[in-house]
Amino acid sequence: MPQDKPDLRNLSEPVRFKRALTLLLMTLILPGSAQIAAGSKRAGRWAWRVIGGIVAIVVFLIVLSLIWRAGAINLMVSPTTLRLVQILLIVLAIGWAALFVDAYRLGRPLTLERKHRLTTSILDGALIVLVVGALIWGSTIVSTQRDFVASVFGNGKKSEADKGRYNVLLLGGDSGADRVGTRPDSITLASIDANTGRAVLIGLPRNMARVPFPAGTAMNKQFPDGFRWKDCAENCLLNGVYTYGAGHPALFPGDPNPGVTATKQAVEGVTGLKVNYHVLIDLAGFRDLLNAVGGITLDVGKRVPIGGIGSPIKGYIEPGKNQHLDGYHALWFARSRAGATDYERMTRQKCVMTAMLNQLSPQTVLTKFQGIAKASKKVVNTDIPAGDLGTFTDLALDSKKLPVSSFSAVPPLIKTGNPDFELIRTKVAEAISKSEALDKASKDGDGKTTNTPSSSTSTTKKPTTSAKPGKTSTTPSKPGNDVDDVASICKA
Repeated sequence: MPQDKPDLRNLSEPVRFKRALTLLLMTLILPGSAQIAAGSKRAGRWAWRVIGGIVAIVVFLIVLSLIWRAGAINLMVSPTTLRLVQILLIVLAIGWAALFVDAYRLGRPLTLERKHRLTTSILDGALIVLVVGALIWGSTIVSTQRDFVASVFGNGKKSEADKGRYNVLLLGGDSGADRVGTRPDSITLASIDANTGRAVLIGLPRNMARVPFPAGTAMNKQFPDGFRWKDCAENCLLNGVYTYGAGHPALFPGDPNPGVTATKQAVEGVTGLKVNYHVLIDLAGFRDLLNAVGGITLDVGKRVPIGGIGSPIKGYIEPGKNQHLDGYHALWFARSRAGATDYERMTRQKCVMTAMLNQLSPQTVLTKFQGIAKASKKVVNTDIPAGDLGTFTDLALDSKKLPVSSFSAVPPLIKTGNPDFELIRTKVAEAISKSEALDKASKDGDGKTTNTPSSSTSTTKKPTTSAKPGKTSTTPSKPGNDVDDVASICKA
């Protein structure tokens, strides 16, 4: 009759020792195999069923990511999924540890010599610590991810792409002891192609005056002729819209972020584009986020002061190629105002954004995720819903492969004290049209069947002034003075 417990009395001691070690290693490589070979086959088969189920889930996710990457990401970052994964990892840790203990028992340690028994015991303990520690660490990472998604993304309302583009307002919130409330120090609209991920960064100066608001909005009713000095008490500039909205919540009943909503309405009025979502970054905490990802590397074209404007200059970021900047220096590179115009600062801020986009690899996110998540919870506020996280992660992965272009509404083309808003909308349309033309040219070059891309005027309100929009080109063209290529400004 077959026996669950083979008689080991006729085996030599060295053979019994090797057998004990083999059972432990079998449990490490294929949990349950030791039980199948020398113990309870029922327990071993249950372990194999669990492994088979996990393999099937992994294969399903791989296939899903190949077919529908955004959907796979959405599924994997869902708080419910993450909770289930966290529980599963803890259960696996307990079950695997139990299999190691049983494999040690099957090795009959009491039949071994003292030194062999000690070696087997140490190896078993070490393997349990290794495997259980790894799974518990994985559970902690998953818990951090779940907390990060829940705290940062929350329950914002889903916003569909407008004419094939997602427009995300990026705000650098400049708050501090010397300021009343939060005031955007950096205002950029990222217009992203919903199919290719190719992005256009539209930079808006914080000192832009007389900004209009779309008809029917709360701010338009309050300022039908634009945000002008005679209609508001102070700081009637673009970066003052946030402060005004935050200080008048009655204009936005039930809105948790009236300052952001007011700024969205201003940016829509200026650019003619629908703003889908916002991302507000606290620049004071941005340093921690940059440190968490290991800093950034870029070319510094000119000497940038550290400090100044109300405080002594503490040093300089010297010009040079391939300079690695930690969080402290990268933040000063983006924010420094001493001896520079706002428009130069806008360019430097685009350099930092582009560097983070290009250099933040999946490996960095994985290995430094806890630090990134911890910093991001303090730094980032957004209304992008958790359900759209996969969509934007997918677009970000595509965007990393493509150059980022931009348009800045700055002098001499645009006079910030008396802006020509129809001209701004025309130039925004041209920048988007050129970006879309690059995708069309790329597809034509691959010999693939393409659909005619939507014209830039379809993404904005049609200009009514005499300013003539540029012609849509079907081949890549060198940007003019008003439509800049970030890669030509700074290599990041």
